Parts: sequence; C-alpha cells; structure tokens
Amino acid sequence: MPETDSSSTTGVWNTAYGECMITSARRIGTRLSAMGLLATTCLSWPALAQTASDSSGFAGHGSRLFVNSFEVMNFALVIGAVSAAMISAIWVIRERGKIAHDNARLQTALSEANTELARLQALVVEKDRCYIIWDGQSSAQFLGSLPLHTGAPPANPDLLAFGRWLEPVSAARIDHAIDSLRAHANSFDIEVETQRGHVLEAQGRTSGGRAIVRVAPLANTRAELAGLKIERDRLVGAVETLQGLLDTIDTPVWLRDVDGRLHWTNQAYANAVEAVSGADAVERGLELLGTQARARIKSERLTDRPFIDRLSTVVRGNRTFFEVTDASSASGSAGLAQDVTEIESVREELERTIASHSETLDHLATPVAIFDGEQRLQFYNQAFQNLWDLDTPYLDSKPTNSEFLERLRAEGRLPEPGSWRDWKDSILSVYQSVDPQPDLWHLPDGQTLNVFANVHPRGGVTWVFENLTEKYDLETRYNTLVKVQGETIDHLAEGVCVFGADGRLRLSNPAFRALWAIPEKAAATDAHINEIREICAPSYDQPDGWEYFSSVITGYDEERRTHEGRLELNSGIVLDYAIVPLPNAQVMLTFVNVTDGARVEKALTEKNDALRKADALKNDFVQHVSYELRSPLTNIIGFTDLLKTPQIGELNPQQAEYVDHISTSSALLLTIVNDILDLATVDAGIMQLDMRRVDVPELADEVIDLIDARLKENGITLNVDIGKGAEAITADSQRLKQILFKLLSNAANYAPEGSTIRLTCAREGEEIVFAVSDDGPGIPSEVLKTVFDRFEAHNGTGRRSGAGLGLSIVDSFVSLHNGTVKVSSDEGSGTRVECRLPESPPLPSQAAE
Repeated sequence: MPETDSSSTTGVWNTAYGECMITSARRIGTRLSAMGLLATTCLSWPALAQTASDSSGFAGHGSRLFVNSFEVMNFALVIGAVSAAMISAIWVIRERGKIAHDNARLQTALSEANTELARLQALVVEKDRCYIIWDGQSSAQFLGSLPLHTGAPPANPDLLAFGRWLEPVSAARIDHAIDSLRAHANSFDIEVETQRGHVLEAQGRTSGGRAIVRVAPLANTRAELAGLKIERDRLVGAVETLQGLLDTIDTPVWLRDVDGRLHWTNQAYANAVEAVSGADAVERGLELLGTQARARIKSERLTDRPFIDRLSTVVRGNRTFFEVTDASSASGSAGLAQDVTEIESVREELERTIASHSETLDHLATPVAIFDGEQRLQFYNQAFQNLWDLDTPYLDSKPTNSEFLERLRAEGRLPEPGSWRDWKDSILSVYQSVDPQPDLWHLPDGQTLNVFANVHPRGGVTWVFENLTEKYDLETRYNTLVKVQGETIDHLAEGVCVFGADGRLRLSNPAFRALWAIPEKAAATDAHINEIREICAPSYDQPDGWEYFSSVITGYDEERRTHEGRLELNSGIVLDYAIVPLPNAQVMLTFVNVTDGARVEKALTEKNDALRKADALKNDFVQHVSYELRSPLTNIIGFTDLLKTPQIGELNPQQAEYVDHISTSSALLLTIVNDILDLATVDAGIMQLDMRRVDVPELADEVIDLIDARLKENGITLNVDIGKGAEAITADSQRLKQILFKLLSNAANYAPEGSTIRLTCAREGEEIVFAVSDDGPGIPSEVLKTVFDRFEAHNGTGRRSGAGLGLSIVDSFVSLHNGTVKVSSDEGSGTRVECRLPESPPLPSQAAE
C-alpha cells in the first residue's frame, strides 16, 4: 500500500485511541468528585449532629459551642479530601493498566491491517492494472499502474489527462463515462485505445460512496476482439461521415448491391427523383437513369475500369445532362452523376457564339483573317477574299502566313520595300510579341491599308485590314461639312458664340455681334470673355449679364448643366439666352431676340390680371348681394307665416292663396340666395368642412323628413337601401345632407307621378357610394355635358323651375370631400346620379385647397 494510505490508517487508529483516553479521564474525574463528596459528608455528619443537640440543650453557651463545631467541620473536610485523593490515586493506577492493555491490543490490530493492505497492494501491482478511487469531492487516489509499453504515462496522476495518451474518440468516451459515474453512479464497461494502438478495458463502479475505475490491458482473444470492435466503430463512423458529406453535396450518388438493386442514395439523388429522402428513394426503387442507360453502364463497366460518359435523363420535367461515373466492386457498385447541363449549354452557346461571330465577321466590310499558333489560316471573311482577290480552294488549304505574303508579293499586291526579307520578318515578328502591332501598307494600286495585328493569348494572330482610302474621302467631306456649318451659323437669326475651357472665343456669328454691338475685329478668334464683357457693358451691365456668363463658362461644374434665362437690354431688346455645354469642355452661348413675344406675353399677363380682379369683384358682389337679400327675404317669410296665424285675423280664400304664393316664392328665393351664397363661399376659398363621424341611416331619415311632403304631393315612393359597411362615414353632416336633399329634390322634380325614387348607399373599397336614381324622362346627351354648369336650368319636363344651381352645389360639396360625381342617363329611361366619397379622408378639406 502507498505511504499515503498507511499514514491515513494510522491516523484513524490514533484518533480512536485519543478519544478513548479522553473518555476514561472524564470518568475518573466524575468518580473522584463523587467519592470526595461522600467522604466529606460522612466525616462531618457526627459533628453537625452533636452541635445541633448541644445547641438545643444549652442555649446559654451558644458562642463557645459554635466555635468548636466549626473546627470539627474543617477537620472533617480535610480528612475527607485526603481519603478521596488516596482512593482516586488507587483507581487511576488500575485504569492506566487497563488502557495500556487496550493500546497493545490496538497496535497489534493495526499491524495486521497494514500487513493485509500491503499484500493486497502487491497483488494489484502484480497484475498490471490501475485503480482510480474518488472519495467524495477529494482528489483521486491511485492503486497499481499500467505497463508503459501500452502508451500510458509513467506517473499515475497523469492518467486522468486521457487526451494525451488515448485516441480522441476513446478519450472522449472515458471522460464522459467517468463524469456520469461520479455524478449519477452509472456503472460502465468500455474498451479504449491508446495512441500506440493498444486496447485497454475500463470498468467503473461505486462502493460505499466512492467511485472506483479499473483500467487494465486486454490480451489474446479479448484484445483482438476489442481491437476489431474499435476498428469497426471507426469504419462505421467514417462511413456515416462520408454519407453525411455526400448528403450535403448537390451531386446524386448511389450504391447498389451485387444484384444491381439500390442500396443507398444521398439527398441530391432523392431530390432528383422527387423522393422525400434517400431511404424513401431506395424503398420505392426510384431510378435516376433510364433502363437503357443502366444497361449500357452495366455492359461497359469493368472491374478495373469504371464507366465514365455523359448521359441524359429527365429531372423534374426538364432534360438534364449528367457526367456519370460508375465503378464496380465485389460487394456491388457505386456511382455519381455530375450535372453538366449548364456546361453543355455553355458549350453549345460557345459554338453558337463562334458561329455567330464567324457569320458576323463574314458580313463585315472590314477584311479579317485569323491565323493559329502554327501561323496557318483558320478563318477569313468575304471582305478579306475580295480585298486580295484569292480563290477559295487556296484559302481553304490553310496556307501559312509566310506563304500568304509570298503569294501576294508574287501577284504584285504588296508594297516593294528595300529589303523584302527584313520587311516580312518584321511583319511576322508579331507572333513573338505580346502587344498589338499596327502598320500602314501602301499598296501598288493606290490603296492605303491600316493593318492591325491582334495577338491571341494562346497563340495566333487576328489580322484586320482597314482601308483608309475611304477615310481620307470622309475627312475631305467632313472639312466641307464644317465649312457648310460655318456658313449656316453665320446666316442664323439667333446670336451664337462658342467659348473654350480657357474662356477664349472660338466661334461667333454676325447675329451675335449685331445684338451686342460688337465690332468684327473685337470678336476675332481667341478674344477672352472678359474683353467681350467690357465691350457689352454699355448694352447691359447688370450682374446677371456677362459677369454671370463669365462665371459659368470659366467655372468648374461637374454636372455641366444647361442654363437658361431672359434679360432686357438698355435699348429695350429682350433676349432669351441659353448656356449649353459642348464636347471638349467648350460652351455655346445663344441669344434669341424675343422682344415681340415678350410684349405679347406682357399684354396677356396684364389681361389675365384684369380678369382675376374682375372675378374677385364678381365674387365680392355676389356675396354682398346674397347677404343683403337674405335679411329682407327672412323678414318677408316671417311676416308671411305671421299672416297665416289665426291670432292676426282670418284671411279670405283669395288672400290665403296670395299669402301661400308669397311664402312659396320667398322660400324658393331664399333657397336660391343660400345656394348662391354657398357657391360664393366655395369660390372665395373660405368654406371649411366640419368633419366628424356621421351616422348614415340617421342622416337619411333627416333628409326624408325634409323631402317627404314634396314626395307625397306627387305620389312618389322613396326606397332607401343602406348596405353593410356603409352605416357611417367621416364627412360634414350639414353639407352631406344638402347633397342628398339636392339629389332627391332634382329626382322628385322629374320623376313621374306614382313612380319610385331609389336612394342607395354602399361601400366599395375605401369609398362610400351614394346613388339617387329615378324613372324620369332622362337627360338628353347634349344637355348631359352641361349639367354641372351654373345657372344652366333644364326645365322642359320638370314640375318646378330653378336657378340651375342644384347639381353645381352637389359637385362643389363632393369635391370639398375629395369625392367625385357621375351622372348617367339615357333619354327616356331615367337618370342615376352617383357620388363617391372617401370613407375616412386623411385631412379635413378646405375650399382653399
């Protein structure tokens, strides 16, 4: 047994021995105290008794007898104490003898226990095994050791660092097993592998609150079996890892058994055959490739040579091309299919592009020829053949570039340099160059070619022959065109001048010089804009003139914007100017004489202002007159109603009829005045809406009460239909009531007697639609266009005449609510007026808006 264990056992025995000695001492003290007290009591009792008797018999000698009794008591106490000490000493001697005997017996038991522990330790060490013991939360204790050839550390405390000497998987397993043993008392029996390849057996148990782990090497058949098990677990893990990896890729992979049946597929295979998972594809036997393709793979696949070829199949309804690789083994076969549909598409697209480019180049007017890395002709277009007048069989024979030049020289189509060989070598040196090489060939027939040799990255050269003869012709034409344009600019009525980036004049026409009274010599080329500004200052010296032009022309503006404006010269001429940026950092300044147009525009503006003032005066007049008419009309109506009352007096029938006419006409006139006042308020932009939540059924009842008498007078029935969702609307209640009243009044005026008027209210999306329809004569198409015009009364078939303001007021009030009005009518089949109002307008509308 290790030294720490022996000391621990000895400590236990010493602790027990000490506790035994303390208990004996306590017993001895208790007995000594009891014996002393007993002795004292026995010795003092006769004296006390005598004193008591003397005291009772001789009361006159009390003082003397008291002293004698005290002395006797002291003497008795001394004698008791001495006797108790002698008795205690004798008892202690006897107890010490017993303790010495017990100590000798305990020493003998301890020696036997140490001997047994040493024998057991020797037995453990002899078997090449190690025990690891945890007692509660204390550190681990070790018994025995493992052989060093297994890879175990020489020091036992290092055994717990399993990651240093065990394989990672084994280290993780035993760490997890020990944690479960110590925390939950879960026993275990596992095999672990050291980094040297040796297999060890690890067993974990709990006993008496201790956790014990036994680690020992395996030998013979058990070691071989454990090694095979570990190897199998490793292979299974590798296969699972490989299958997990294959499940993450988008390439279908499959395994087949010796009979050719599917054994395993990855998720990509399952997705391709529209299965839930690989297992589902195997269970249902879903094949990715067709029967003929599988038969071809089986016939062409050999043991030492896999099948590799491109096959096509249908995946999710689309034709898909796969690069299939299938290899066989003794246990079956494995295959994968790489989707190359995109590659095939790119290849086909490349072939089409090359063909298209070839066709395009063949239709170009520029001669093009392509030679490969071996300097042989691979492509030529029709323009190239026409340029050199070569026959097709010769060009199709793919001559080299050197042979091509030699033939052109023999036919006299190339220039004759001083040294032909050096010239040809310099031309062909482009094949060893990395940069394109342009060159000019002056042909004997008078043509000039710009020869451009473009080197290919993988070898070869593309020759482009540009005929510059036409370019020279174009330059001549361009120069002529420039002269024509100059003449054209000189004869323009608009003043034009062009300044460069340095602010110097590049171009100007006579109209420009005439507008600004600039002498021709002063407007010569290269005149600076500051000089032009000084010359133009007498005509216009304001900051928005040439000072502004100078800042724009000579300034730096990244956006190079166009500036426009108008100015009036001191002479009264009005000019519209435009500053237009041109290429090469130039700026064009144009001036157009718009004096006549400005005068006309000024006259029109003055006339428009006069019309606005007249309209404002009209509105003020209408509003004033409306207010002035309302007061006397109110008085007339009031006195008329007063005349009808019996308290004033009875009226004869004729007087009553006249009073009724006065009342009716006054009410009609008041209605017209109110309508005119409302329209004037709308036109003036001062009408505001009191927007609030309105109960539509309640509002309809109020309108019906107002129109009911008129409907009954003509025997007209009113049907009201308020749909679901249209029971409430955010609007001005008073104006909405006026809208409905005007519509119903208009319908009642034209509806035949005994007919029906329909008032409907429905919700359509975010809008509430109020519609009034009747069975009247309808509105003619020519009249329908003017129904919303003011003072347009159409009373041909109506019962009552009016001022023609009803629908105008309806249109104005609906517009204030951000709504729309629509009138639909066919002559002879009735009229329908439809008002669409937003259910919840975002903001209260004002007439000023």
